[in-house]
This record gives sequence, C-alpha cells and structure tokens, in this order.
Amino acid sequence: MRRIRFSNGGSTSTFLGTATFPFTNYTASHPLKPKSFLKLRPSRTPLFTTPHYRLVTTAQHSSSYTSHILLTPQTNNLSGGDGQNGYPLKDSKVVLKGMRYTDLEKWVQSHGYRPAQALMLWKRLYGDNIWAQCSEELEGLNKDFRKMLSEHAGFKTLNLKEILTASDGTKKMLFKLEDGLVIETVLIPCERGRNTVCISSQVGCAMNCQFCYTGRMGLKRNLSTSEIVEQAVLARRLLSSEVGPISNVVFMGMGEPLHNIENVLKAADILVDEQGLHFSPRKVTVSTSGLVPQLKRFLRESNCALAVSLNATTDEVRSWIMPINRKFNLNLLLGTLREELQSKHKYKVLFEYVMLAGVNDSVVDAKRLIDLVQGIPCKINLITFNPHSGSFFKPTKKEKILEFRNILAEAGCVVLFRCSRGDDQMAACGQLGKPGEIQAPMLRVPSQFQAVLEAAV
Repeated sequence: MRRIRFSNGGSTSTFLGTATFPFTNYTASHPLKPKSFLKLRPSRTPLFTTPHYRLVTTAQHSSSYTSHILLTPQTNNLSGGDGQNGYPLKDSKVVLKGMRYTDLEKWVQSHGYRPAQALMLWKRLYGDNIWAQCSEELEGLNKDFRKMLSEHAGFKTLNLKEILTASDGTKKMLFKLEDGLVIETVLIPCERGRNTVCISSQVGCAMNCQFCYTGRMGLKRNLSTSEIVEQAVLARRLLSSEVGPISNVVFMGMGEPLHNIENVLKAADILVDEQGLHFSPRKVTVSTSGLVPQLKRFLRESNCALAVSLNATTDEVRSWIMPINRKFNLNLLLGTLREELQSKHKYKVLFEYVMLAGVNDSVVDAKRLIDLVQGIPCKINLITFNPHSGSFFKPTKKEKILEFRNILAEAGCVVLFRCSRGDDQMAACGQLGKPGEIQAPMLRVPSQFQAVLEAAV
C-alpha cells in the first residue's frame, strides 16, 4: 500500500472511484487542490506492474485543505468478460464474436451441427452485408440451428449510445458496455475511398502519456475480444451505406492495445478472416507505446501492421511525456525492432510522432530522429497535437512541421503528415474518453521545458 499526504489544514475523507496507473511509487511535487489534477512525480525507480488501485482522496473545499491519496491493489477482473472452458461466455451464453472461426466451428459441432452450418453463421455475422445482431437476422440457416443459437448464443456486447458528426465528416460513436462503461470508436471518411475505423482496446489507459486525454482516465478494464470486434462490425453496419466501404482498421482508440494483447491478437485474426470481415492484414494497424515483450510477440504471431508511438528523440523527454519509456527505453525499443524486423519480409513499422511545440519539434530533434531509425524499415507519421482540457502542451505550427518533415525527407525517410480530423467533436487523435474526478498524475516537467510551457499557457 502506498500513501501520499498533502497537508495544509483539516480534512474530510471521500471515496471518489477507481483507476489504474503504470507506476506504484509516487512522491508529491505539488499540493492537491480541490478539483485539480493530481500532481504526482514518479520516484526514481518506478515499477511497471500496472496493478489496480483504489484511490481515496480527502479535501475540504475551503482556503485550507488536506488531501490524502490511498492507493491499494484491487482484485477486480480486467479480462473484459471472455473465457470459460475455452469459449467466451456471457450470462451462460457463448459470445459468438469472441471466437475465431476454428473455435466457432468446434462449438457448432459440439451442439450436433455440421461445419458447413458454422461457415454459414460466420458469413452472416461478418459478411454478406448482413452483420447479424440477433438470430432473427440469420436468414437461410436451418430452423433448428437458429433456435439453438437463440438459446445458447449471444450476438451483441455493445449498445449504441450516440453518434457525433464533426464538421469534416468524421463520426464518433459512443458505445455503452454491459457494465455501464462507455467506449468511443471513430470513423474517418476519406474522399479517396480509404475509410478508416479507429477502434478501442481498453476502457481508459494505464500508460499515462502526458499529451493524451484518454490517459487522464487511468485504466478501468480491458475490452473483450467481442467488444473489440463488434466496433468494426457496427461501423460497417451503421455507416457503410453513408460513407461507402470501410477498408482500414486502426487500433488507435482508447487504450494501449498490447496491454490487452490476448484479446487484441484474437480480434485481429477475426478482422482479417477471408470468409468474414476480410480486412487486409496490411490495412489493420495495431499501435503501441512500446511494451517490448508484447511487441515481440505481436510481430511473431500476427501479420497485421504495427505502429509505434515514438514522440521524442531522447530518453529524458520520452520518459517525461511517455512514462513507459522508464521501463522500455529508446535503445531497447528500437533495438528490438531492428532485430525482429530482420525476419519480416517487406514489412515496415509506422513511427507515430506527435508534434509538441517547443518540446520535440526542433531541427536537432529531426536530425536525431533520422539517426534513431537507421536500419529499421519504417515510415514516419508526423501528427498534429490535438489540445484538450487540462493539457499544457500546444500544437507545433504547420510551417515548422513542414520544415521538420523536409529534413526527414531529404535524409531519405518516408514521411507522412496527419492533419487533425474530428477535433471539434473531441474525436481526433489523443482526444477520446471522459476522465472523472480522479485522474492520472501529471508528471513533473523537466526544468528546460518549464519556461516554454508556462509561456504557452
């Protein structure tokens, strides 16, 4: 148990909720004021164990206050609900979208039906423009088979709460889960026909990247395989008629996908199955902040594309804006990629680089980035920072981004520039989620950046 005390008067205890953060050792760097962010600084030896914590804070809403934060490990299940006897269950019913095709076929056969029936069911769940959500939509299937499914199988794990449309046509879908939590999925239309759905893998996120709004939430729980897959299914079902075919999937919504690697790997297999949703593996991209052991496993077990959120060219800066770097630093992360990609034929990793004014956007950073990616088959995606409530970062001006891009391109790097999409509905990169009263800690700003950020506020 970790206790952190902020003293300046009397106190009244209040339990405010649960959250998960990537480090367990904290020391105070700022008094906690009512309705403010938690100003905590990781100790010199943080632990990336991501336990679950119950947070108790005390604060009097007056000129004098005392605040305590009590962090105690929780035992609540983060699995997201999949898994018993090899099959995902919900209310004693098997969750159809939580199974790969081979598992679905075995389950169908265990009920006395032929493999051909399993294939017909699979195509109605994921193909033939049906995207079935109940047994009544399973046209062409044997009557007895449909009755068995209605009694023993569940079709839905998500309920649509709302669709918000941004001025540029980007659509943010809010889905309510069975336990009442809400996740967000974004459909990004493209005039060239490359419509992309951005899906979530967790409710919240434990990585606490300082520029990301989702990170303010902490981690509530992992999404199950079916909850991940159904986001793509419902995007096609609800929006294909309006925007056209959806050809791309990016795991860049809420959460760190490789922190939920079991369910993400299974979901990716379902998304690319040729008899079902049939997304091309090259057009399904899983993004990570840099969990090295899981990254290795992903590259060895999946043919889908990988994106690595880099965002800095020194360990000092990256450890500040992305605390995971304290566990897996740049040398380890990039060295692992060099080694693992040697055995991947015609495979390029996508490096994502969010441009933060005065932090990581200098000419020196551009030149360091060129050196860092040497020997790694890659593309570099420069991303405009999307402001959100409570953030002290500012986006780099477009002309400076173009200068940064040109330095990389002249050195032979393949460089992309991603403009903001959907930011007027909080649907852009780094803007998803809804933090509560308890939020992940804002980390101490390195001294050389304090003046820059204070000037930007």
